Amino acid sequence: QVQLVESGGGSVQAGGSLRLSCGASGYTYTIRCMGWFRQAPGKEREGVGVILTGGGSAYYADSVNGRFTISQDNAKNTLYLQMNSLKPEDTAMYYCAAKSSGFCRLMLADFSYWGQGTQVTVSS
Repeated sequence: QVQLVESGGGSVQAGGSLRLSCGASGYTYTIRCMGWFRQAPGKEREGVGVILTGGGSAYYADSVNGRFTISQDNAKNTLYLQMNSLKPEDTAMYYCAAKSSGFCRLMLADFSYWGQGTQVTVSS
């Protein structure tokens, strides 16, 4: 089993920045892909970005591409999401997710492990 814990959420004004962190524990050696997803009130959960834990480029949703950056520190078993130029429409609960096999893509159903989420609120 893998446990994921997000942190770093908060309230910020439009145009500001936040950095989210996701700490992984448990059988972390089994993780092959990690990602960030978000869910706004009244909306379905959507993908933000994913990255192979073995290295390589991250893949982002069009809505955040160029503003958000995923990075990882494998020594610390931590995934990060740097969010710049935040917009009110970025307001959501942000979730970290991990999977152990298969393609690394922005598909919710692919991911086996999920954190509890951290709230991001962007005011105009």
